[in-house]
Amino acid sequence: MPVIRRLAETTINRIAAGEVIERPAAAVKELVENALDAGARRIEVLLTGGGIARIEIIDDGCGIGRDELALALERHATSKLTDETLVRIATLGFRGEALPSIGAAARLTLISRPAGQDSAYRVQVAGGAVSEVGPASGVKGTRAIVEDLFYATPARKKFLRTPRAEGEAAERAVWRLALSAPHVAFRLVSDERVIFDLPVQDEAARVAALFGRETAGALLPLQAERDGVTLAGLIGPASLSRATMALQSFVVNGRPVIDPLLRLSLRLAYRDVVPAGRHAVAALRLTVPDEALDVNVHPAKTELRFADGNGVRSLVIGAIGRALERPVSLANAPVAMPSLTLRPPAGFNFPSPHFNSAAPPSHQARGFAEAELALAAPPSTRSFAPLPAAAPAYEHPLGAPIGQILDTYILAAAPDGALVLVDQHAAHERLTEERLRTEFEAGRIAAQPLLVPVVVDFSPSEAARLLLEAETLAKLGLEIEAFGPGAILVRALPAALKNPDAAGLLRDLAEEFSESDAPLALEARLDAALAKLACHRSIRAGRRLQREEMDALLREMEATPRAATCSHGRPTFLKLTRAELEKMFGRRGI
Repeated sequence: MPVIRRLAETTINRIAAGEVIERPAAAVKELVENALDAGARRIEVLLTGGGIARIEIIDDGCGIGRDELALALERHATSKLTDETLVRIATLGFRGEALPSIGAAARLTLISRPAGQDSAYRVQVAGGAVSEVGPASGVKGTRAIVEDLFYATPARKKFLRTPRAEGEAAERAVWRLALSAPHVAFRLVSDERVIFDLPVQDEAARVAALFGRETAGALLPLQAERDGVTLAGLIGPASLSRATMALQSFVVNGRPVIDPLLRLSLRLAYRDVVPAGRHAVAALRLTVPDEALDVNVHPAKTELRFADGNGVRSLVIGAIGRALERPVSLANAPVAMPSLTLRPPAGFNFPSPHFNSAAPPSHQARGFAEAELALAAPPSTRSFAPLPAAAPAYEHPLGAPIGQILDTYILAAAPDGALVLVDQHAAHERLTEERLRTEFEAGRIAAQPLLVPVVVDFSPSEAARLLLEAETLAKLGLEIEAFGPGAILVRALPAALKNPDAAGLLRDLAEEFSESDAPLALEARLDAALAKLACHRSIRAGRRLQREEMDALLREMEATPRAATCSHGRPTFLKLTRAELEKMFGRRGI
């Protein structure tokens, strides 16, 4: 039988190092966290060869005393834990594993000098072998140099990616840490290329520097509190999304994290307004009582356990939902627009042959509800009040309607001189869904019984799927029942739909339900059903509108939550600013 034996200390350290330091980015993260815990006000990170060849971290923190340098390289030796129950952890690091793990897998040099010490001192460790502590030159703070990462563990080194890919991961780790600590100046250099050099900043300025000023300029402020948990930060509007989660930052009690619960909460908060495959932009900061948070989940310390995970999820979703319900806004200060006298080209519908864009809308005499009635009427029976000839400067954010392009897109002139293009179907779809959602939440969605019930044929599996949702659909005013194998009998439809195509609506719902996210079954089913009801109720592309109808649509968009995107997450309007128009025509600098 094999003999049980104790592993050598160096082997134990190398095994443990694999849990903590799996790539250069992990080593960078641990060393920068040490610098932050040391109270540094400036941190410089220098990378060579993606961090595989060399990592250098320089900070101006409190430093490590001569007598503690060697001790700092021992496993589970730390100055950060004052409460060994692991209940109140107020520092980024606390396990005492980072330095010995790095020293077990690479060549590590520490040069440190605390305030009041005559000179700096140096200690080196290579593959777990620690040198004597000796004097060195150095200013207050600590300088950590990591060379030949994983030279002592070639099996791990073999699985590293290219230096470029590893460097990008390391840069990303510093990016997260810099976002979490705007009170600290950060400088990041990779292969002699300065990635960023940031001074001490407030949080908004740090987000602008790392997200990009154009992106940050569109973000919305967020502030909420519940049961001792505080949420603050900046989030993107519904119209701002990215193909990846690169512009998502989560900081909990000053700790940058990649937490599944927070990521899921953010996704759920945006699920109605961001299309599938796109991701919201957000920089969120949570403050949680220490006793309600467990950070000792994984050696990497990027995942958490919340004592009240449901409460945190509810806080995030609710706060973001309320922020997204703010009215549409394109500009703060209204600007008087010049009069325009235009003739419609082919495919362009002007509501009147001469339109003064400074004229006020006729919606003051007629609201959107009346305009909707006009939408349902044949074009020959529509009647609208005459437009006034002139009026004061127009001040609504989405501007004054100029005309209609291809009977699908409304063109408007915004107060700041920009042009606004509105997708009439997408916009009306959002307005209708929000109205239906309000009625549903108030228990007021009315069902309209059909004089002659409609029979719709499906495959047996589709019919069974719809019948499973019969109770959900009944809440939305759609009453169905089985009618033999593979057939559904429709007895009532939502009164608000104004005689839709029952068969088309049911087939769309069957498709939506088949794609619902299982863990969110009820919410997903209700959302899918409301979105489809709204789609079947909305005005279509290709519908010619009168100016009063266009204006009523724009005004209700400004007053409706989440009106910047449709029910499927696509934008309802686009804006072309003066700067963008000048760039398109090559007029920059003229």
